[in-house]
Amino acid sequence: MAEVTLFFTVAAAIWIITLLLPWQPWRVREVLDAPTALRDDYDVSDVTVLIPARDEAEVIGTTLASLKTQGIGLQVVLVDDASSDATVEIARQSGLEHLQIVSVTDLPVGWSGKLWAQEQGLRYVQTPLTLLLDADIELLPGIIYALKQKKHAENLHFVSLMAVLRFGSFWEKLLMPAFIHFFKMIYPFALANNPNTKIAAAAGGCILVETQALQAIGGMAVIKDAVIDDCTLAKAVKQAGYRIWVGLTHAVLSQRPYVTLGEIWEMVARTAYTQLFYSTLLLVFCTLIMALMYIVPVIGIWAGDGMAFWAAFVALICMLTAYLPTLNFYGLNLAWALSMPVIAILYLLMTWTSAWRYWQGERSRWKGRVYQKD
Repeated sequence: MAEVTLFFTVAAAIWIITLLLPWQPWRVREVLDAPTALRDDYDVSDVTVLIPARDEAEVIGTTLASLKTQGIGLQVVLVDDASSDATVEIARQSGLEHLQIVSVTDLPVGWSGKLWAQEQGLRYVQTPLTLLLDADIELLPGIIYALKQKKHAENLHFVSLMAVLRFGSFWEKLLMPAFIHFFKMIYPFALANNPNTKIAAAAGGCILVETQALQAIGGMAVIKDAVIDDCTLAKAVKQAGYRIWVGLTHAVLSQRPYVTLGEIWEMVARTAYTQLFYSTLLLVFCTLIMALMYIVPVIGIWAGDGMAFWAAFVALICMLTAYLPTLNFYGLNLAWALSMPVIAILYLLMTWTSAWRYWQGERSRWKGRVYQKD
């Protein structure tokens, strides 16, 4: 009985330590939103928006339209990555000023499609600032202004914002807020934003970066085969001595739907094992920690008694406490926190799916391309 109680006590101890960590990754403190009022003639001529696009006809119109609300003089380079749909036609009809459309057809060996498209687009950037923007991202008015102000006020070279994911379907509400929560736990924003640490993080959907900083590190060639390209880029920039910052926002919106469990499963499985550096040892360790933190407390509540029950109860309360700030930030019902044990099990299974695919020879897959492991 004492050995069983120890499991619940350890689970509670891990959660208490997690909540008390100085950098508190579970909290929502790193936030940048657009101003409530801003003149529509704000000068953004020093920014080039670089958008890689492959079969994005459903979203590219909204993405480009949102750029019209950011001010005047904004330069836009859209890199068409061999689209087979109406992506290019819709872009041409957008009426966006200063829009260049660049076509990329041949993908060199060793490059991921997105990074090769960005590398080609960088050749057309003549402004001091580059906004790396995913094709499915809608920007609310004034957020480029806010990004520039943040950069100048804090002497930053690289500012990234985590897009608001879609929370429409049941599965999106269940799993997508947790995706952001787990990302913050793995890559604590407070540590990533600290120039004295080696931890780096970014959200690839929206990154404002000094063009010369990208050129100084060698462009996208230094990360050409990266699966988690945003964090890998942030690491390269930070290691070169530049200051980075990553945070949450309400003003950067993802249009990409993940309506079903299968769609979310594919999205997570694409990169989950990469985050564990393709290490079987880390996979096993992650599995044990996730079970201890998210499954053991539930078992203790239902089957434990005495000290075992109370230790499990404390762990469960800490678990819910850690997730509530994320739900609150996105205006979701706080009762979703009660689903965290189920959420954790699903994400763990997605991670094992990612590992299984890697063991079968596949590193990642996206937009009809399958990237094999070396």
